Formats: sequence, C-alpha cells, structure tokens
Amino acid sequence: MAENSGIAWTTHTFNPWIGCTKVGPGCDNCYAENWNHRFDGGANWGPGAPRRRTTPQNWSKVRKWQRDRRAAIERGEKPEPVRVFCASLADVFDNEVPEDWRKELWQLIRDCPDLEWQMVTKRVGNVAKMVPPNWKTTPVVGLPSNVIVIATIVNQEEADRDRPKMIALKKAGVAMHIGVSYEPALGPVDWTPWLGLDSYGLDWIIVGGESTQGGAGARRFELDWAYSTIEQCRGYRVPVFMKQLGSRAGSSGFNYKTADRAGANPSEWPADLRVREFPTLTP
Repeated sequence: MAENSGIAWTTHTFNPWIGCTKVGPGCDNCYAENWNHRFDGGANWGPGAPRRRTTPQNWSKVRKWQRDRRAAIERGEKPEPVRVFCASLADVFDNEVPEDWRKELWQLIRDCPDLEWQMVTKRVGNVAKMVPPNWKTTPVVGLPSNVIVIATIVNQEEADRDRPKMIALKKAGVAMHIGVSYEPALGPVDWTPWLGLDSYGLDWIIVGGESTQGGAGARRFELDWAYSTIEQCRGYRVPVFMKQLGSRAGSSGFNYKTADRAGANPSEWPADLRVREFPTLTP
C-alpha cells in the first residue's frame, strides 16, 4: 500500500486508506476495484461500503521518504524529485471517507514538504470543500506548492464538465498546480480551452490507453488521441507524460500490437509518442 511504484510517472504509491465507489465510464474496468475483490472480497467498494484505513507502519514509510530526501539535500546533493501518488486504491476526495482520516493526511503532507504529492481524483468538485481552511489563507495560499491536483478525465464530456472546476481551484487559491489523467482515454479531447490561460491553465497531462483488468476486455485507444494531445500541449509548453498504449491500441482501423500486455514499454511505441515530461513543482 506504500511502496516503490511500477507506475512510470511516480516514485512511490501511498494509500492512506482503501476503497471507493465508481463514478463514471473511466471506472468501468477499475483496477483498484478488481484488486479489492481479489484480496478482500470487494468489502471496501461501492456506496456504503466501509473504507479501510491502512496501517501506521504504512504511513510511517512516507516520513522515511521525507527524511531520506531532506538528508540528501542537507548533504549538499541535488536528489531527484520524490513523487508520491496518493492514492492508487482510493480517492482522497471521496465523500465516504471519515474526515478525521483526511485531516491526518493533510498533516502528513505538511510534515513532508520535500516530497511531490500527486493527488489523483475523480471528484474534483469536492476538492475546495475538503481542503483545510488554513490552507486557503496566507501565508500558505491553498494547497502547498509541492501538491498537484490531478483530475481523471476520459472524454470530451468530462473535460467540458470538469474544466471550470479545475480552473476555479486555481482562481480561488485552493491549488497552485492542476493536471489531468487522461487515462483510460476513451475519446478525443480538445484541451485548448484551458491550455492558454497563463497561471490558471493546466500544468500537466498524463495520457494512457486502458489495459485489460479482471477478465474485462480493454476499450480501444486511438493513437490519434495521443498525437493530438501532445501537439496541443506543445503549442502552450504544457508537459505531457505518455504512460501506456493500453491493451487495444490502434489507428484508423489498424491494431497496434505490443509484447507488453499494457503497452507500457516505450521502446515498442512510435518514436514520436515517446514523450515523458514532468511539471515543475517547488518542494
């Protein structure tokens, strides 16, 4: 639940708790739900299901990552960023999570200022009301600068729905950095309405096709969606991270086969899709 991660765009995954509820088409083949069914019989999934808090030992690993990076900095080194994906088996902004757990998470983030926190959510409309009030006022405006709020958006409908919410987070000072996880990408998206907004625009986009999970067939990922996203972002110097092609990638009826089941090996991709860029945070 807290570990070195196999996810290419992060260093570690940290799950303060486990469990969630599906909220849209991107959740249809949810790997986290499949994981929970495999190991806990699905006890923590769905409306009304109790979320499960992870152990104190799991939480303590995060503080070790902080201590190690701080020690390297104090030795005069220039260590690579340590990125923490929070949370891969839950949603920090889930309505059914006890508020006391979230308060403890906020304190952990305060105590670990040298880590880059990647908060991925399908409930971006909940962010403003769940961020602690003292993080919305000076001297700290909104979430700390080492936190990026990343909304999962899978198609144009979700982009149109969530774009105003994301921009509002920046305008209100709730989040200094915002991003999008365009995974699983389920349709083309026009990102340009929120790329040319200077300080209110997107800071990062992660792109990925769906991989087969729990016996469910992956939905198709058109390479043109990735090409379009990369091209749009280059025009505004917004970093893009191409994570994977997924299990059913193709273009114009052509199926693009890869040896890697999730299409996650960049050496198997077209050269101009091998784009893996990161935003600049300031921990």
